[in-house]
Amino acid sequence: MDDKQLKSAIEALLFIGGGPLSVERLKGIFEDASKEQIEAQLQALKADYDGRGAGVMLAEVANGYQLATCPEQAPWVRKFKTVKVTTRLSRPALETLAIIAYKQPVTRPEIEAIRGVNIGGIVRNLMERRLVKIVGKKDVAGRPMLYGTSVEFLQYFGLKDLAALPTLKEFQELDAGENSMVEDLPERDGGESEPLQEEAVEALDAAGTAQAEDEGSADETIASEASRQG
Repeated sequence: MDDKQLKSAIEALLFIGGGPLSVERLKGIFEDASKEQIEAQLQALKADYDGRGAGVMLAEVANGYQLATCPEQAPWVRKFKTVKVTTRLSRPALETLAIIAYKQPVTRPEIEAIRGVNIGGIVRNLMERRLVKIVGKKDVAGRPMLYGTSVEFLQYFGLKDLAALPTLKEFQELDAGENSMVEDLPERDGGESEPLQEEAVEALDAAGTAQAEDEGSADETIASEASRQG
């Protein structure tokens, strides 16, 4: 491993570390690198952040190193932390979100027909979290509001766009095996109210869990120093 690769790898570990990492700890991971090489790349990484005026820095704390926000960014970090909500979605919220994602634009009565329960509170929660938004009104009696997913939804699940959502047919075929026939699956763009495939809900759950773990690690590593210095 050359110096560039070592520096990149150290940065990745600092990002997900959740706390200060000592040179000894890093040496235990990079067995072929000397302590001097590791220390040199830590300093090189620190110089990189300092040199470009980054919002984060490499801080030496608690006999180790960790990524932290720069002191001047502390007001923004504090503001962010006060408005941030938990990243984990409840099962009912996830089921409702999956229906909206795959059948959008969709009205509240249509969602409730699929789930079989009142989802007013859940939709409000999803809108507060900016995962769902109102995209228009349906041209029928009463003009009910139509719901769809937002840009934040794509960010939460790490999707490039809605086309990146796996199709329900793909989930069904994967689950059933090569010799199974797939029939009468609901489409993403609406249609008759049908139970949403369980595989779609599980897929969104898995994607959200992975994304939440990444965000949680980043928050802990990056924001903790700002709180200390702010």
